[in-house]
Amino acid sequence: MGDIAPGARIAVVGDQSRLEIAFLVDPGTDHLAIAIGIAGAHPEIFALPGVAAGLGVMGEFPGAGQSRGIDGGILGQFGVPDQFRCADLCPDLIMGAHHRALQAAVAAGLRRHAGAGLDHCDRRLAVRGRRGASRNGWRDQKDGAKGADNMHEAVSTRKKMNGSDMGPLALYIHWPFCVSKCPYCDFNSHVREQVDVAVWQGALLADMAHEAALVPGRKLSSIFFGGGTPSLMPPALVEALIAAAERHWGFAEQIEITLEANPSSVEAANFHDLAGAGVNRVSLGLQALDDETLGFLGRAHDVAEGLAALDIAQRAFGRVSFDLIYARPGQTVDAWQAELERALGFGTGHLSLYQLTIEPGTRFETLVRTGALVPADDDHCADLFELTRGVMTAADLPAYEISNHAKPGQESRHNLTYWRYQDYIGIGPGAHGRRLAQATERHKKPENFLSAVERNGSGLKVEQPLSPQTRAMEALMMGLRLAEGVDLEVLEAKTGLTAAAMVDGGEVAKLADMGFVERREGRLIVRPEGMPLLDALLPKIIADVLRT
Repeated sequence: MGDIAPGARIAVVGDQSRLEIAFLVDPGTDHLAIAIGIAGAHPEIFALPGVAAGLGVMGEFPGAGQSRGIDGGILGQFGVPDQFRCADLCPDLIMGAHHRALQAAVAAGLRRHAGAGLDHCDRRLAVRGRRGASRNGWRDQKDGAKGADNMHEAVSTRKKMNGSDMGPLALYIHWPFCVSKCPYCDFNSHVREQVDVAVWQGALLADMAHEAALVPGRKLSSIFFGGGTPSLMPPALVEALIAAAERHWGFAEQIEITLEANPSSVEAANFHDLAGAGVNRVSLGLQALDDETLGFLGRAHDVAEGLAALDIAQRAFGRVSFDLIYARPGQTVDAWQAELERALGFGTGHLSLYQLTIEPGTRFETLVRTGALVPADDDHCADLFELTRGVMTAADLPAYEISNHAKPGQESRHNLTYWRYQDYIGIGPGAHGRRLAQATERHKKPENFLSAVERNGSGLKVEQPLSPQTRAMEALMMGLRLAEGVDLEVLEAKTGLTAAAMVDGGEVAKLADMGFVERREGRLIVRPEGMPLLDALLPKIIADVLRT
């Protein structure tokens, strides 16, 4: 059959218990396009020249739903010669490496099956997927699938996104240790008297290498050290991790490398060394600009120490952001305006401004439950939100995301990867990732993470395929936080679902009439008037079928 060239003609996934192969003739070239995939994973797509066939499902084989790949026994049902099979479970078959081996396997299978079993020629593909991240069961979502006549352009776009040129790849590295636990914090942070840096360096490097083997050939556009308190990391460890990331993937031009830092004098003393290690952006957790509030929030620094750290950061790093928490109990509109205007006077190009939320399992949640702490009411929070938007826009730091404000060009590229629902790798305790249509999660407790790395070579706890419906729901929930909204055509190409299957058109029309949302140049956008109500708007905007 000759060499097999990459093609982009069709995409199909099977359900959790079946492997499906679909194929479609390219009428312009008389090529047969092959798609082979597992539920929720990006399919591999190939083209065979000079072969005529119709559209259909070629084979369905039990036991092919493992997210780890296709084993030799399943390939044997295609009649694939032994030399084309993997000896062990081979995640790279679907994940993007070993393309030649998989191509040869598909070709061998086609010698057995070509021209037979073409009985599903309704020129429409059903896209099957999980009902949701926390639910079991499968359903046939035909309304979201594109007809074969309309598939060429959309899947060609999808191939560009899902192949080696599929856009930015970001890396998140979690350092779980803190000096103390803040009463509002529900992040995966832990207090330990001693940390064996050598052990943690080895574990994080191993965890990174595991992901690099699954997602090769793409350059990193950003790295983010989060926590916990990553500014507690020795600069030499940060440098080793950055160097390893560059060896594994390579760096895009002007890569953004951010590190979260506490604004203490001890940690600020390392800022110049961290910059020398490769960090070029820092995010400081100032949180407030008065000492009483800092004490209430459980912060270890005072205002003078925090501002001294900010000054050092602005001299050490090319880009600096800092966080403030507002809508605190008893905070007036005038007090918040004065604090905002003072913050703007420090001249940073980015500010993250978060309303205080009471998270389950935190000390603040206990205080609220017992009546010792009374949160700000919703109307007052809305007034503070409106003030924030006005002050920041007037200062040329508009909100590009519901809680993040930046001068043009100073937006967090790493966080935009999340909000635009692009692939990111997550390593370290409790880190989450989204890559190759899969959700990943690491063991949260530091000791459990280390044990998993020693036992398995990575800290993975969860590696879950995501259905097109789940990916569409997540992309809408993340993307509608952005001022730019969601490009529905791009999302169609990513998921294979139509906009009508992802978005409730009737509800969107009603919300548009009310001035809360708009459709503009193919994008669905939540207007500034709708942002304070985003949590209430999302269930109306997102189609029920994605959430059931």
